[in-house]
Amino acid sequence: MQRKAYVTGTAALLAALLAGCTSGSGSGGRTDDANPDDAGTTTVAAQPGKYRSLPEPCGAVDHDTLDAMLPGIRQLTDPDQRDKAYQGEATLTYNTERKVGCHWKVESSDATDRLSVDFERVVSYDNAVSDDDQARNLFQGMETAADLPEPSASTSADATTSPDSPDSSSSSASSGSSGSDPSAAGATTTPTPKATASGGTPASPDGSGAPSDSPSGTATADLQPRVLTDLGDEAYLNDELNTSGSTAEQRTVTVVFRTSNVVVTLEYEEQPTVGGAVPDSKEMQDRARDLASQLADALNG
Repeated sequence: MQRKAYVTGTAALLAALLAGCTSGSGSGGRTDDANPDDAGTTTVAAQPGKYRSLPEPCGAVDHDTLDAMLPGIRQLTDPDQRDKAYQGEATLTYNTERKVGCHWKVESSDATDRLSVDFERVVSYDNAVSDDDQARNLFQGMETAADLPEPSASTSADATTSPDSPDSSSSSASSGSSGSDPSAAGATTTPTPKATASGGTPASPDGSGAPSDSPSGTATADLQPRVLTDLGDEAYLNDELNTSGSTAEQRTVTVVFRTSNVVVTLEYEEQPTVGGAVPDSKEMQDRARDLASQLADALNG
């Protein structure tokens, strides 16, 4: 009888051990120190920007472009002075991998011209924000600070409805028979006058907000400060006329554009030597936009 009790006890012990092993194997093989919250929580770092370096700024503008934007260079008879004028002066910076710039200043018999070009490579230190997104935030802050005027109603209408659209003629006909005020037909909304950098001075003597050298003092959409759609990933142009502190009016044309994680700022100024003379807005804008396009092409190349 005692031997039978011993065998029975041994069998019970083996059954308990087997049951323990079976219950342990049902845990899916996970070890005791595994954290169940770790599953599926891996964070993917945001993509880095396209650019890892910046161009040499004083060599980014060729001589032909400098001749056009700074006419005084061609009037310099001393070769050493001319070479120095072409070289420009590098902007003081403490990290050439992140921000570089160069500026030129040349006087001529007609005006003093200044040009500056700045490159900033944006790097995000937040794994959830890409370099491009960080650069986009920087650019949009600069655009907001520029306080560009709203585009005119006529410009907006032209952008949304083409002249040969099937609906354009019918909408015109219906508006003509609706009994509305005839004087409203063809009316456009002029952008709010934009103050100059000095603050409070209109961009034209008549307060229209148009460049003062535009025909008959009327605002033209192609010369107003505006967003540019054909430059980089996003861009804008600003045009300010400043008469503060001088009898000669100084015009400043600024073009800012972003391509991937690099933001480029180009500033072009002209101040005539003769009082009452006004720098030509279209000419300066064309020159500034041409240079901006060259810089964008060089970055993409």
